[in-house]
Amino acid sequence: MLSVEVQCYAGHRADQRPLRFTIRGRTYEVLAVEDQWYEPNAIYFRVRADDGNLYILRHDDIQDLWTLDAFRSVPASE
Repeated sequence: MLSVEVQCYAGHRADQRPLRFTIRGRTYEVLAVEDQWYEPNAIYFRVRADDGNLYILRHDDIQDLWTLDAFRSVPASE
């Protein structure tokens, strides 16, 4: 897992959903949150970024740490 810096929308709770994230110095805008799911101490977001690819971001509630858990390159035709 790779550590990621994430800027979030904070509505009725902090870190409600990611707006943008930075990996190795490059910032990606989140175009859509396509799915989200929970485990006891974390929340996962599958997001489509402005490069067209899919990323799974995980927020560990206890450590307040964001990580990149998965990446999928999406062909331009999708």
